[in-house]
Amino acid sequence: MPVKIYNTLTRKKEILKPIEPGHIKLYVCGITSYDYCHIGHARSSLAFDMIVRYLRYTGNKVTYIRNFTDIDDKIIARAAEQNTSTEELANRFIEEFYKDMDKLGIDRPTVEPKATEHIQEMIDLIAELIEKDMAYPASGDVYYSVKSFDGYGKLSGRNLEDMQAGARISVNENKVNPMDFVLWKASKPSEPSWDSPWGPGRPGWHIECSAMSRKYLGSTFDIHGGGQDLIFPHHENELAQSEGANDKPFVNMWIHHGFVTIRDEKMSKSLGNFLTIRDILEHYHPEVLRFFIFSTHYRNPLDFSEAAMQDAMVGLERLYSCMAAVDALEENNSDCTKTLASDKDRKKIEGLEERFRKAMDNDFNTAQAQGSLFEAVKVINKILRQLPDTPAATDLNLLKHGAATVRKLAAIMGILEENAAEYLANKKAAMLAKTDISEADILALIQDRNQARQNQDWVLSDQIRDKLLEKGIELKDGPEGTAWSMKRN
Repeated sequence: MPVKIYNTLTRKKEILKPIEPGHIKLYVCGITSYDYCHIGHARSSLAFDMIVRYLRYTGNKVTYIRNFTDIDDKIIARAAEQNTSTEELANRFIEEFYKDMDKLGIDRPTVEPKATEHIQEMIDLIAELIEKDMAYPASGDVYYSVKSFDGYGKLSGRNLEDMQAGARISVNENKVNPMDFVLWKASKPSEPSWDSPWGPGRPGWHIECSAMSRKYLGSTFDIHGGGQDLIFPHHENELAQSEGANDKPFVNMWIHHGFVTIRDEKMSKSLGNFLTIRDILEHYHPEVLRFFIFSTHYRNPLDFSEAAMQDAMVGLERLYSCMAAVDALEENNSDCTKTLASDKDRKKIEGLEERFRKAMDNDFNTAQAQGSLFEAVKVINKILRQLPDTPAATDLNLLKHGAATVRKLAAIMGILEENAAEYLANKKAAMLAKTDISEADILALIQDRNQARQNQDWVLSDQIRDKLLEKGIELKDGPEGTAWSMKRN
């Protein structure tokens, strides 16, 4: 089945056709390293981690490049505030970025280039644009002339004339056109700088990715990605620079993920709703955050709330509980030939991978893919409830195969990668740590309640149940005895 991706450039879904069959080349804009990463960074990193995992799962080789912007105005300002160098500050937050990504279980890209390590490539690209009269030096700066590129605005769908009419009068007299953008900035006193044919300075933001993507992926490559906020001006300017210099298409497919909001408001420090990745991971397991993010299609807005995270935690627990139950099944040499699973159940489990792939092939629809996992788990749980002490080998094999398939597919989204029993035990322990009752006390009270029930002392039985409920402990009576769980908010 072909993978279809929504292409921002053409505004429609298209079949992914790698330039080099079987080898997909992907470039994603990374962080500007001057602060801790927030949930928006988590969504971006997780979305492309998922995309790369799925493309590799389908049998493709993927060369994945994600850059670091380690010099810009924000980094310079923050370094001055902290009385440190831009290099020390940028490298410190790159290390903090890795700590967050590692906690989230995100695979490292193939190459992670830093802007400051590719200054010469940027200077060479700027020189090519000047030679082609698509850029011009002015008082130590260099600007890209947007009027020199006929396709300017095609990615964002903006018209250059309308943009010019709506633009404020430029205070920069060096620009020929107010929409022209900087490729090289003349250095100010005490700022980091590099030598260039136009004097000491540093690169503009947009030229970074054009130079680094060309070095590692070539003049034309398969996919470029980032957040929707990068479509204009960053990606529009990248496209103009690259196609202007190379005289060929820059990128075949553009992927952009949606924004993250906090209770339907755009996340911002001024509103006091700014959440870092480490803030969230203090309260939730990394896989809960992954489950939450992938419960919404990557192109749609994602609204963060405690209620949504609680729902994600419950959903993930359902999956882990099923895996733990299958793991607990013991192999046996039963000669039982009576199969519990119906043909419909068997087809549902055996067809899981096909349904999962159908969802993912449709522009990486992880929400539908998660749904296919729950469909399979529902059938597995149904069979488990009916299973005798010595089940038929065919049923055992079906359950083991089904759980293994669920795990394999879930790994594309980075979930169900822990030992199921340990995950559930750790979750219980973490929840109990927030109460004033121990597991030993709970089990003792359950034993007292069971005795009361045997004595038909229903009043005492209900009192014990209510006492546990007040402490956030729910009891569930079943054929195999009484189980307890933390009450869900």
